[in-house]
Amino acid sequence: MKCQHSICLAAALACVGPFGVAHAAAWPDKPIRLIVPYAAGGTTDIIARVVGTRLGAVLKQPVVIENRPGAGGAVGSAFAAKQPPDGYTLVMEVESSHAVNPNVYQKTAYDPVKDFEPISNLADVPNVLVVNPGFPAQDLAAFIKLLKAQPGKYSFGSSGNGGLSHMNGELFMNVTGTRMLHVPYKGLGPALNDAMAGQIQVVFDNIPSSSGLIEGGKLRPLAVAAPTRLKMLPNVPTYAEAGLPAMNNPSWFGLGAPAGTPAPILDQINAAVKQVLAEPEVVAAIEKQGAIPAWTTRKAFADLIRTQNQHWKKVVEDIRFEKLQ
Repeated sequence: MKCQHSICLAAALACVGPFGVAHAAAWPDKPIRLIVPYAAGGTTDIIARVVGTRLGAVLKQPVVIENRPGAGGAVGSAFAAKQPPDGYTLVMEVESSHAVNPNVYQKTAYDPVKDFEPISNLADVPNVLVVNPGFPAQDLAAFIKLLKAQPGKYSFGSSGNGGLSHMNGELFMNVTGTRMLHVPYKGLGPALNDAMAGQIQVVFDNIPSSSGLIEGGKLRPLAVAAPTRLKMLPNVPTYAEAGLPAMNNPSWFGLGAPAGTPAPILDQINAAVKQVLAEPEVVAAIEKQGAIPAWTTRKAFADLIRTQNQHWKKVVEDIRFEKLQ
């Protein structure tokens, strides 16, 4: 049987018995790339860089971040799914690209469950509803009342059609009986800029992207999706407190590999992630972003991805969202 080691490592491990163990033990012997299916500077990129730097130190090989944005995470995710399952390509598996996106498009270039080997969650990230500081409503109840009084008058921006920020906006309108105009952007950065400028009024964002703008008074938060109120925003209620428990789900940002990557390598990475997420400096860096370090077993992360796919499939059905081409 002839196969290149980089492409057929999984088969080699099955075929060569104890020699396969030796191959796995030698991993890694060159740099590892981590595909981030979103633009640099966003939440996924921030968490990937915080964890990736220390992960490289633990594994004794550099972890090189490679941003491949586009189509709500679909471009980078599809690319990662097609890479050799040799442990030298990893990918950020996040809620938007691995639970939301596959359920809002009629066709996708990858299967979020079958095409990847989940390794571990890295962080849970609270979502936040932010508005332009000049928006007349000062709290969530007043915000909903205003939207109901003037349906369609106000606009919310998102990172693009079918992304998590878009679908959170659709879910919000469904559970509150309100209507806003959706304005898709090529990333949350431009949407936030227009919200600050007053071109749109609302963004369903996450804390790492918005925290600095909130602190600077450039955006005003009305609610957060988190188990409890955030230390950095003690006066901002959770969605659950405000009577919208359906919105009170933090986003998850994890790590995976192409399907077929050998289990010994996946276990080694998982153990390294656990070590990294216990380091005080990494914990502080993640918490500074408003996120919560969240190591899991491989099985637990796989279960999370499956259940979240089921959750978003039901949401899409319940809100009667017309799937995108």
